[in-house]
Amino acid sequence: MRLLALVGVALTFAFSAVAAANAAPASNSDITVAIDQQSVGVDAYETAYNKAFIEAAKKAGVKAIVLDAGGSLVRQISQMQDLIEQKPNVIILWPHNAEALVPVVCKAHREHIPVVITNSNIAKSGFKCIDAFSGPNNVLEGKEAATIMCQALHDTGQIVQIVGVPGYLTAIQRREGFDEQLESSCPKVKILATQPANWNRAKAQAVMEDFLTRFSKINGVYAEDDNMGIGALNAAEAADRAKNMIFVGATNFAVGYEAIKAGKYYGSVYQSPIEDAQNALRIAIKVAKGEEVPFYDYIKTPPITQQNISQFNKPPF
Repeated sequence: MRLLALVGVALTFAFSAVAAANAAPASNSDITVAIDQQSVGVDAYETAYNKAFIEAAKKAGVKAIVLDAGGSLVRQISQMQDLIEQKPNVIILWPHNAEALVPVVCKAHREHIPVVITNSNIAKSGFKCIDAFSGPNNVLEGKEAATIMCQALHDTGQIVQIVGVPGYLTAIQRREGFDEQLESSCPKVKILATQPANWNRAKAQAVMEDFLTRFSKINGVYAEDDNMGIGALNAAEAADRAKNMIFVGATNFAVGYEAIKAGKYYGSVYQSPIEDAQNALRIAIKVAKGEEVPFYDYIKTPPITQQNISQFNKPPF
């Protein structure tokens, strides 16, 4: 009986220790938030996001571990494994690849470390292992861009499409939204060709140069972000064909903003990296404290054209 009693006491102590270890932090100063991003310094949006996140973490009074994979999937998986060993109160992940990060995200989940996905989601197979997604609704962004294109072309014409990195969920979802809305709202607008430019302006310019060679008539260009859109605009201007084209982008960059004001670029979709970073941190802190959060917490992404550009500040990237 004495042995059973001792075992009972030991088990009670063990369970109490686990409960204490898993107890939600009472204040922000007790919270460690880790973030693993995919390409800070390479992508202008993500660079602005990173700066805003660090500033927001300081203001919130949380401890922050800030990592960047430098565009390497292997490095990001390794970084996530290291973070799991460090056991922060919550991990924010900007995934390099929707499918490939699922196993390590689920490993964090098994280790009772909550994960918030930011900006670009992981594959649905990993949804059971995450607590929330914070960022833009990329399908909606694609639809908003298509609506702008339909309005600009008066529901008829031929366009080309320049997309982001193949396999990257943001690129996939924006294209899905754009194609679906185009077919629904202006089926007489035809997509001549679609090519990736990996979010890179120089690559987008080269892609557009090829389109200009292949197609004698292009009425519009849709680029999945303004960085690529400006690359396409540069190519069309160099070929003296930009005047007769409508350029529409997404994730409005400073260069896109200025081009809209100048009347060279018809429109885009406004997306703030500052709001994106602040919202991810806000959700992560709530999750760390054990508070309920919506699974999807989307930031606003309104369309921007010459008609309403005065309502928006110039993007900081």
